[in-house]
Amino acid sequence: MTAGSRVPDPESRPLFSWPTRVYWEDTDAGGVVYHAQYVAFLERARTEWMRARGQAQEQLRLDHDLVFVVRAMQVDFLRPARLDDLLAVTAAVSQVRRASVIFAQQIWREDQLLLSAQVKVAAVSATAFRPVALAEPLYQAFKSLEIAS
Repeated sequence: MTAGSRVPDPESRPLFSWPTRVYWEDTDAGGVVYHAQYVAFLERARTEWMRARGQAQEQLRLDHDLVFVVRAMQVDFLRPARLDDLLAVTAAVSQVRRASVIFAQQIWREDQLLLSAQVKVAAVSATAFRPVALAEPLYQAFKSLEIAS
């Protein structure tokens, strides 16, 4: 997708889009979104992506002793977001392995791509905080949503 193309349809599968408004606390003194806040926007979209698929993170922790932690992140900041902007934060699964998932994420303002990111999350035991393999049903659920690279 190029910077000039339209934001993808939020109802399309496997792409997920979460609306986010930029508030004062998200910005610096000039009304521009502070760079670290984009990470929070990406996290919220991944969390809501999980919830929309019936995999609430707290439920995974309680029922399966499983949490996801960010292992690596590559972020390209293309354009700034500003106070009061309405953003669309997307999430799609680009690669699934037994103990990790890579998400392709973007942040859009209308038809302008503001940020592109690749986020690798690792599956770890909530109690031992060591890597664990995804249970087969969860692995298959993620795998079924994997987008072609």
